[in-house]
Amino acid sequence: MIITALVTIIAAYLIGSINFAVIFSKAFLKKDVRNLGSGNAGTTNVMRNGGFLPGALTFIFDALKGFVASYMGKLIFDYIFEETAASWSKGIYGAFICGLFCMIGHVFPIFFQFKGGKGVATSVGIFAVCSPVAIILGLIVFAVTLLIFKMVSLSSLIATFTVVFSVCFFHSDDASFLPQIILAILMGIIVVSKHKTNIKRLLSGTESKIGKGKK
Repeated sequence: MIITALVTIIAAYLIGSINFAVIFSKAFLKKDVRNLGSGNAGTTNVMRNGGFLPGALTFIFDALKGFVASYMGKLIFDYIFEETAASWSKGIYGAFICGLFCMIGHVFPIFFQFKGGKGVATSVGIFAVCSPVAIILGLIVFAVTLLIFKMVSLSSLIATFTVVFSVCFFHSDDASFLPQIILAILMGIIVVSKHKTNIKRLLSGTESKIGKGKK
């Protein structure tokens, strides 16, 4: 039972380690996106250097891997702990835990020298399983912020805070609140920490806007 849970968590990390930004940049540009632009292996950098199609595919597949990893965790935790009274017997815990490890895999991919992306797109798929209402609110906030300020990084950060905060109100009622919010906060910390250079540029007023180069 415990071994099955551990194997599932490891599988979630390996799923997260499949970096589609690198895969699609090599397929479309014949170059590693980590050597282009900002050097980040994520949707925005792929789109800026390769155009809409590879960028859109990167977002879709990064979000999809987050969904697959979290949904896998939910199903397997539900199954293996179905007849026990273990404190981690709820499938939603498996969704959050596997989501967290999928995000860790995305940020530190074992298949790509542990140099990955920032986890924003992947978190969309993760929270689609863990807290659908929270991610819908996060996407709305992202879109509105992007429309107003034209900065992907700022929109991503505000959306991340929105999602984590929303989990406080839209968590699963079938399981304890505290583990869910702790795991959501950990994922939020990962995303924010990967934006530290963006935060410095935002504070200095030098962050890039959509359609404009860096100042």
